[in-house]
Amino acid sequence: MIKLRFVQSLLFFTAICFFIPKIAARGGHSDYIQPGDGNASFHGTARHLFAQEEKRPSVELTRGYMTNADLEKAMKDFTKRCSKISRLYSIGKSVNGFPLWVIEISDKPGEIEAEPAFKYIGNVHGDEPVGRELLLRLANWICDNYEKDPLAKLIVENVHLHILPSLNPDGFSVRRRNNANNVDLNRDFPDQFFLINEDLSLRQPETTAIMNWLREIRFTASATLHGGALVANFPWDGTEDKRKYYYGCPDDQTFRFLASLYSKSHRNMSFSIEFEDGITNGASWYPIYGGMQDWNYIHGGCFELTLEISDNKWPRASELPTIWEYNRKSMLNLVASLVKTGVHGRIFSLDQGKPLPGLVVVKGINYTVKAHQAYADYHRLLEPGKIYEVTASSPGYKPKTTTVWLGENAVTADFILIPEASYGGKLLRSSCDCSYGQPLLLTRFFTETNNGITFALVVVVAFLFFLLQRRVRSNLWKQRQSSRRSITV
Repeated sequence: MIKLRFVQSLLFFTAICFFIPKIAARGGHSDYIQPGDGNASFHGTARHLFAQEEKRPSVELTRGYMTNADLEKAMKDFTKRCSKISRLYSIGKSVNGFPLWVIEISDKPGEIEAEPAFKYIGNVHGDEPVGRELLLRLANWICDNYEKDPLAKLIVENVHLHILPSLNPDGFSVRRRNNANNVDLNRDFPDQFFLINEDLSLRQPETTAIMNWLREIRFTASATLHGGALVANFPWDGTEDKRKYYYGCPDDQTFRFLASLYSKSHRNMSFSIEFEDGITNGASWYPIYGGMQDWNYIHGGCFELTLEISDNKWPRASELPTIWEYNRKSMLNLVASLVKTGVHGRIFSLDQGKPLPGLVVVKGINYTVKAHQAYADYHRLLEPGKIYEVTASSPGYKPKTTTVWLGENAVTADFILIPEASYGGKLLRSSCDCSYGQPLLLTRFFTETNNGITFALVVVVAFLFFLLQRRVRSNLWKQRQSSRRSITV
């Protein structure tokens, strides 16, 4: 009888252990101090939101992975070998002073173009090194194939791809999750729900570097590579009441599309038993606060995914080629989605035909996309297979709206905005350098001449306006890609 009870207890304990979910790279369910807990002040201690430190991998297990010095050399060698389509730059330094190196890949690296930008970031957690290895492999694959592979060529010619293999070189060097100050970098960003990480003096240099990076470059989308699970995670990462449930952001359907694109292109991510279709809403998985993903979407205008690309955080180096092959197509397709789908275009002023910085909104989605200050190009990612009402606006101009059917391919929608007129007939001052004396002089001239001359001048002015608009439309046609369906509003 005693033996039978012992066996039953053993079987019950084994079953419980089998079904307990794994604590993964974002930080497990119990890896942070809950906001509002009586045991801690959320505005103080909980700011760091430390994850439980796992046992560090042995030195033997790390063999075959690039050291920080190896990675730096490999990145420098890459930009020498592929100098025509790449450049190397740093966005800052880690706590211990190691440069945060970035490779940019484009047919015009370092130049500002009317094209979308994408960034990949790896090694946010020091004990998750697979991402840094895969990102360098991605760069080399594009370099070796962009002249012969259509997808690689599409990316090089139409996207500015920025690759930061290691955000946390200090943590990697000691095989630890957090940075040199023992802070989890994926809990160090300002949070939308709770007042944490607001003190600039306490923010980590790696975090500051990312935030400054997004102020300098307008990224359309991005992804961070983590380890410890196999799933594509999307916002929101937290909830207003700190509970675990599905909490979608305004672009929830678009994020589901992007996450599914990655998952279904992967060898086996979409077959996940734990996550339906291999994707998950962050808050539904488990809430975190101070994460990079939500901050990117809210403050950077950047659609970011958190990609868990390996069940094992630190697999043996011999497994890296297989993991790369499993993720290669997904990584490429995610970048290419910036030009293969969505609504893209530029905003122009009718009065001068110049690029006009403005805003683009989609009816029913509470999110605004900003057009570039210089080129006035915008890139609005949206879920395909739907009809959208898109509106472009700029101060001093009448907004314009068009209805777009977004099918399998991207749509180009260029907007030509007309200046607004005040009650007195003067043009309202806008962001362009317009001449405000001419309309008044013409009006006065019309009143002092006979009707015949007035009519002739009206016809001439109208004809010149027609030629100007035709010229603007002609320039737009030249800039469009033949693969896109294009409209001008």
